[in-house]
Amino acid sequence: MIAAPLRTACFSSLRAAVRATPARVAPIRSFQTSSVSAAIKTLYTAEHEWIRFDDETNKGVLGITDHAQNSLGDVVYLELPAPGLEVSKGDQIGSIESVKAASDIYSPVSGIISEANEKLNDEMTLVNKSPMEEGWLAKIELTQPGELEELLSEEAYKATLDH
Repeated sequence: MIAAPLRTACFSSLRAAVRATPARVAPIRSFQTSSVSAAIKTLYTAEHEWIRFDDETNKGVLGITDHAQNSLGDVVYLELPAPGLEVSKGDQIGSIESVKAASDIYSPVSGIISEANEKLNDEMTLVNKSPMEEGWLAKIELTQPGELEELLSEEAYKATLDH
């Protein structure tokens, strides 16, 4: 019987203390999301290449899709484009071989290759493990950004896989 009155007394004291304390509300701060992240988009080709590009810098990263690496199987050989190589949309920029097949890699846009993913020379399995992140193939500076409009959105690319 004693516990109940003590509990009530404790909560009563707490309530009184809370009421007596002036409310301090932190000012509301407005945070803006980065416009850079909004400017980065990923588009696809019907031949299973992708490009993640930044509208503001006209630079992109390209590689093969998860569907492509899945179809190929374990990668055993990879030829990457050389930095400085100037390419047109649709040009062959490399090749990839697996235990199942070999395939050419084509540039989804025109531009100048600024970097090849040198990590793949030692770890080709990154193309299989993480084709859209660590397994990227090259970086490119776009010379014809309007060509991006001819590529597929993720939804349109997935629709091509269903046929």
